[in-house]
Amino acid sequence: MKALKKEEIIGYLSLHLKKWTYTGTAIKQDFKFKTFVEAFSFMTAVALEAEKMDHHPEWSNVYNTVNISLNTHSAKGITQNDFDLAQKIESAGSRFEH
Repeated sequence: MKALKKEEIIGYLSLHLKKWTYTGTAIKQDFKFKTFVEAFSFMTAVALEAEKMDHHPEWSNVYNTVNISLNTHSAKGITQNDFDLAQKIESAGSRFEH
């Protein structure tokens, strides 16, 4: 899969993934939950979707916060796979108030 150009990435984010930011090497978002259990439940839901797609996030968790970064290493950039996974992550996150 081919890496997208900066303009394509910024355009897509502004239309479809407004809470995500582009860092030049990845798209990122921080998710905050009420409790650790909610954060971990969210991570579990994301892990199942990521495994189905065979496309896995870089992420970290501290108590009620989950930091997620997406890029496609094999393409050395952002691809449609990253946007697709970000959409699934948004859907998983919408089950919680964050």
